[in-house]
Amino acid sequence: MNFDQAFETWMARQLEEEKNPRRLELLQKGLGHGTIEFLRFVCFPAVGHFDHLYPEWEVRDFNNGYRYLDLAYLPGSGSVKGAIEIQGYGPHARDLDVRRFKDLCWRHSLLALDGWTLLPIAYLSIVEEPKQCQQLVLSLIGKFLTAAVQPNLDWLEAETVRFARRALRPISPLELSEHLRITDRHARRILHRLAHKQELSVASGKSRYRTYRLVR
Repeated sequence: MNFDQAFETWMARQLEEEKNPRRLELLQKGLGHGTIEFLRFVCFPAVGHFDHLYPEWEVRDFNNGYRYLDLAYLPGSGSVKGAIEIQGYGPHARDLDVRRFKDLCWRHSLLALDGWTLLPIAYLSIVEEPKQCQQLVLSLIGKFLTAAVQPNLDWLEAETVRFARRALRPISPLELSEHLRITDRHARRILHRLAHKQELSVASGKSRYRTYRLVR
């Protein structure tokens, strides 16, 4: 399934399942350009689907008003909440006046106090640095999925996978040995086994592997 097909299927499901008239109206108007570009060039290439993502997600503020997140990531229970906000250059930086700046700070503060993990991404980063943005998204997802690993892994292998999920870059045997408090040789054996099990892949090195990354 390509991006356009996945996007249309996902949006159709959002519209069909939504009962809140305020959010439904926003969805019917269509998503913003920045949000669509984020989904097209960052989320879909990195993850391959839009599971657990909800656009224009409604949250309450301290004044009993409503605010809407560009994208909410809700993979399970209500205690796990990620907010992805696309920051356009014009309104959020170049033309940011005092009132808008204060409102943006309030918005981020209220989300943090309500238990949201906030991931603000600049539109220019989507355009100019999509690979780095993809790493951020994978790290956000990994933050919430660190407990879920394959049942055929022993505890050291499972913790290695969790460690790799939390990382924003490939991990080295030395880093793993320090994290697990084991020898460098033992860490290399674990990484080699996980590569054989296709949980990790070699990121650098030929005759002697230097770093490993999570298989996506």
